[in-house]
Amino acid sequence: MNNKFLDKVIYQIISETRVIDNKLYTPFLPYLVLLFPHSPHPFLISLFSPSYFSNHCKEVYSLNEQEIEYVWKEYKKEVTTLIDKKELSYE
Repeated sequence: MNNKFLDKVIYQIISETRVIDNKLYTPFLPYLVLLFPHSPHPFLISLFSPSYFSNHCKEVYSLNEQEIEYVWKEYKKEVTTLIDKKELSYE
């Protein structure tokens, strides 16, 4: 497994992920995710269909299952950090 390449993949997917007005936009979901203040991030991320992420990684980056598992694990950490950096409100 080439971790340098996989880390670049993670960085790229994170760079394409946005938190805007309590909404999460990702390059792999065909819909946006509404974020709520004080929602548990692991629960929120578990709502993502793994097939969307997996398909994206296979189609765009030609990753295998083991590589996708690594990227998914690291992506979840990074996206949680990204969400935490944004101040979410009830507006």
